[in-house]
Amino acid sequence: MDEKYIKARDLRKNITPQEQKLWNLLKNRQFIGLKFVRQYPIGNYIVDFACRQKKIVIEIDGGQHNEDSAILYDENRTKFIESKGYKVYRFWNNEINENIEGVYQKLLEIFDK
Repeated sequence: MDEKYIKARDLRKNITPQEQKLWNLLKNRQFIGLKFVRQYPIGNYIVDFACRQKKIVIEIDGGQHNEDSAILYDENRTKFIESKGYKVYRFWNNEINENIEGVYQKLLEIFDK
């Protein structure tokens, strides 16, 4: 099995609390009937959540994503993922923790486009 698929499987087994909280809203087509997958490989990257039907990726970022090297890495990563036809949306861990209702509303807006 390809290394990135093994890593994706491991990431699915070790879900963060924020990923679990968002996954509870997205799994089983609960969110406006759309199918989402977790820890989905796109090229050499593994994205947190993807709706393949709508070509939308949702990423959840912790504080480490605010460091200069991570910002550059994330920009390059996003460019690559978007070059594959996906649109990338990012939420911070604290948004998931403190305002999941607001995140849900933002997702409704994103998927209404």
